[in-house]
Amino acid sequence: MDVLITAVLPIALVALVGFCVGRTSDLDMKTLSRVVIYALLPALVFTSLASMTLSLSVALSIVATFLLHMTVLYLLVLAISRGLQLSVDAHKSLLATTLFANVGNMGLPFVLFSLGPVGLERAVVYLVCWSLMIASVFPIMLKGTGIQAGLQLTLRLPVFWAAMAGLGLQLWGGDLPQALDRGSQLLAGGAIPIALLTLGIQLSKTQFVFGRYEFFGAVLRLVVSPLLALGIGRGLGLSGLDLQVLVLQSAMPVAVNSLIWVTELGGDTVRVARTIVLSTLLSLGTLPGILWLMTR
Repeated sequence: MDVLITAVLPIALVALVGFCVGRTSDLDMKTLSRVVIYALLPALVFTSLASMTLSLSVALSIVATFLLHMTVLYLLVLAISRGLQLSVDAHKSLLATTLFANVGNMGLPFVLFSLGPVGLERAVVYLVCWSLMIASVFPIMLKGTGIQAGLQLTLRLPVFWAAMAGLGLQLWGGDLPQALDRGSQLLAGGAIPIALLTLGIQLSKTQFVFGRYEFFGAVLRLVVSPLLALGIGRGLGLSGLDLQVLVLQSAMPVAVNSLIWVTELGGDTVRVARTIVLSTLLSLGTLPGILWLMTR
């Protein structure tokens, strides 16, 4: 019950406000999403990395585990798609809902409320890895645009340059001028609440109709993914807070942004939207359970 109150309830309340606003107002979701992606999230990544107290070895171990985990998930989806003889659109949709975890809008606040600022540092490292993969490797896998196109997309994303700037400041060991530091912190402070409001608004526009495909996709994201992360993390020697954050981020529901990518690059948008809603609702029960198992 304590986990539900401290970690899940604040997220649910803010998302519920967004849901109510979405039901009563006609808002431009593309604009809201771009505010988060191009302004608030880069500021959060920059300030978190610049002030990070993680050792290089810890950060590298999280990166290595993340890469191996994503590779195993991709191969698993590939095997399932071939075994079930899924159509091209169904395969793309399953790939998107399995690899696209909501590690930003939901993952960061959940880790912050449950494991504190030291957990948030590790969650941001995971988020940066995920963001770079989504911006570069994923479009190549989903549409086959080539490595050059993926790199060009990566270099256009502010989160990439924010990560580079934050890491550079971390390695240099210097401090930002007070005005720049306060401005960055002010922007970063708006990332999580605005992202949660956006999540609620987006969910308000999706029909609540589910079938076997949606339940299967939700199980892959909420159950299979964290179990694989737990096994891989332990195999690579992770323990304690590092392993807890890794598993929690791997257990997040399907990211709402996956619908944007599927719309752009191909896939079944209806199934993806329904899987997003179902996995988000089910995660309100699975996440406290996983957190309890990882921290008992």
